[in-house]
Amino acid sequence: MKTYNVAIAGATGAVGTEFLKLLEIREFPLSSLKLLASERSVGKTLSFHGRSYTVELLDDKSFDGVDIAFFSAGGSRSKEFAPVAAAAGALVIDNSSAFRMDPDVPLVVPEINPEDIWLNKGIIANPNCSTIVMLMAVEPLRKLAPVRRIVASTYQAASGAGAQAMQELVEQTHELIHNRPITPVVFPHPIAFNLFSHNTKIDATGYNEEERKMIYESRKILHDDDIRITATCVRVPVVRAHSISINVEFEAGQRPSLDAIREALAAFPGVSIQDDVEHNHFPMPIEASGIDDVLVGRLRYDLSNEDAVDLFVCGDQILKGAALNGVQIAEVWMKGAN
Repeated sequence: MKTYNVAIAGATGAVGTEFLKLLEIREFPLSSLKLLASERSVGKTLSFHGRSYTVELLDDKSFDGVDIAFFSAGGSRSKEFAPVAAAAGALVIDNSSAFRMDPDVPLVVPEINPEDIWLNKGIIANPNCSTIVMLMAVEPLRKLAPVRRIVASTYQAASGAGAQAMQELVEQTHELIHNRPITPVVFPHPIAFNLFSHNTKIDATGYNEEERKMIYESRKILHDDDIRITATCVRVPVVRAHSISINVEFEAGQRPSLDAIREALAAFPGVSIQDDVEHNHFPMPIEASGIDDVLVGRLRYDLSNEDAVDLFVCGDQILKGAALNGVQIAEVWMKGAN
């Protein structure tokens, strides 16, 4: 089996450490491994297969001899160093938003558009976490009948903002339970026992950046500029795993049966149905955390629209919403390259 020289840029962050875990769990064929980060993390050690690896400085010389570079170091770092890595001969799989809407960079969910991987010019973009989780549930339905419109409302965990945000939720919860005051640092508002509109910039349309990502990234991944999508994105006091309420409208008169939809979801790789009506047990972020599959349930006809169905999904933002999707892209690429 061919092996690869691999680098992880942003190795000490929440997604970077998940990349490292996945490379071990999935027995990724490594020749060598480089862990890269900013100056403040240089010298730290991380364990991989029982061996300690020292974190090195991410710079222009980091990618000599590297075959695959996983980036999760933030958009500015990706813009600066991803082209450097690609020019050095590495395949870059970037988890930031830096290249997602670049027409020359494929935006890939391997279960949906793996063929786009071969359009890369050295960089492949990992979609936004909410986009991935939503489309994993929508794509099986699109295989049954044309989808004309998607309405999504997200319930996004602190994990989407990184390790410090997750810790802030835990610490704020502890402080409030003990009747002590809190001061938000990572988030603009208290996150414990609270929820608020996603903390990204709102443009002239009234949509915030996260909502726009879901709209435009979905169209790019699906190769469908005509599909109508609207989203409302909200932060909730959940440590890990995003949840989304989705209304899917089909072309007039083409709504599939619920049985057909269940069969399509059950057959789709990376999706698990959790739809126990008798026990009122449906997807929950606490059960989606730490697992690869996206959970789908609350499947029902939309009583207000004879062409639509409703469903509720949960997916681990750090796994399928980020690191796992990136590793899967690399795995598909390796199979085709060998």
